[in-house]
Amino acid sequence: MTSPAPTRSRKAQIDHTATALFRAQGFAATSMRELATALGLEAGSLYSHIKSKEEILHRVCFGLAQEFFAGFEQATSQAASIGGQLRQAIEAHVRVLTRDVAASAVFLHEWRHLSEPARSEFLALRERYEAQFRALVQRGLDAGELAAPDAAFATLTLLASLNWLPTWYRPDGKLSPDDIAHRLADQLINGLSPMGE
Repeated sequence: MTSPAPTRSRKAQIDHTATALFRAQGFAATSMRELATALGLEAGSLYSHIKSKEEILHRVCFGLAQEFFAGFEQATSQAASIGGQLRQAIEAHVRVLTRDVAASAVFLHEWRHLSEPARSEFLALRERYEAQFRALVQRGLDAGELAAPDAAFATLTLLASLNWLPTWYRPDGKLSPDDIAHRLADQLINGLSPMGE
């Protein structure tokens, strides 16, 4: 006898519904009343579960930041070449982005609505994550494993390419998250030139 699939907790349901609304129409345009209606709740009872919609935005932004850092740490703790670690880091980044596309889109675009001090804390986390990628690319350049004129420009190009993913990725598409991760890593590390040129 199979056990039924676990149902989401009320807070998880609220987060999931709110994240979908934030992605579809933006954080600022989403009201607590709309969120309550989408959940089939009275607006007053929604406040018994959450204090504000920014509480949800905070959870989404900082939760995904933790996932990105965990993926990068795991990728760079591997006993692999620098190029191999970069490949693993790219693939880990893709897997976080594709796990929940609505949350990823909110993370990438709606963080601007965080109020202080959360906004500055989030920006500091984003800069630290980019700095870790930049340092990895720089180590690859120094070791001769990677070729680029500038580590900072290469890193920004790489992350911008990856972070475009939530705009076109479809969970029901032909490519699985792993397929996309492998292809993007190949494309970004090897470029478009034939080998040997």
